[in-house]
Amino acid sequence: MTAMTVAKPVPKNLFAVLVATTAALFGRAWLQVELLGAGFQKEYAADLSYLIVPPILLFLLAPVLSKDKAYLRQQFHCKRVSLRMVLNAVLVGLLLRIVSWAKLIAGISFGLYQNPDPLAIEGPRFAFQCAPIHVVLLGFLVMALLVPIIEEVTHRAYVLSAFRSRGPIIAITLSALVFAVYHPIASWSFTFLAGLVFGIQYWNSGSLWPSLISHATVNALIQLDWRCLNGHWNPPATQLPLWQVGTPAICILLLASLSIVYLIRKEVHCGG
Repeated sequence: MTAMTVAKPVPKNLFAVLVATTAALFGRAWLQVELLGAGFQKEYAADLSYLIVPPILLFLLAPVLSKDKAYLRQQFHCKRVSLRMVLNAVLVGLLLRIVSWAKLIAGISFGLYQNPDPLAIEGPRFAFQCAPIHVVLLGFLVMALLVPIIEEVTHRAYVLSAFRSRGPIIAITLSALVFAVYHPIASWSFTFLAGLVFGIQYWNSGSLWPSLISHATVNALIQLDWRCLNGHWNPPATQLPLWQVGTPAICILLLASLSIVYLIRKEVHCGG
């Protein structure tokens, strides 16, 4: 794994970024509760409330962003932004989503994930019907654009870069851990895995573009699930384990994981 050539952020600026991010997310949580109380649908309230995060960050971090303008420009600089890099990053994001789906299917097949509701629909039953267009568009704006930019700058440009002198293993692992903590507990395992992948992409390329594109791809695919896919599959415990479903799911999970490893090892360094 090649050493990064990007600059290292000032430690106090890293602290300021994490404090401001935490404050912005608390503000978002408060607004989300208010919107839910006003009768807004859950997912729509979540996306709508996130729109206050960027202005809060810009306000709280104005002095930091002013001092770090050159540093932040360097994070997005890349002499070799190419179609190959973009396609590679998109494919990594797609494979990460496949890993998530395969993990879910295998977990259900072997009884690791169970719905405690005795009246839950047994299924499998799936339907593809999107929410109203304004809900879908807002979801994509927030999850596939704003969230990846803010999280990649925070967790890769600041957290990972702050620890780069300790070597790639420690820097990438710490950034992935912090990245996971800023997400719901139920998603920690997948978020940590994704954080490792994004961290390796950033380390190998020296630019935020690969991890940002992969992150946006993952989130865009999640939006399709949340906004358009209505699925129910709750096999009774008496039918478990479902080897005929779980075994292929594990094979797909392993194959997708190995493909991700291959792709991120082939990442091209962007240069200065």
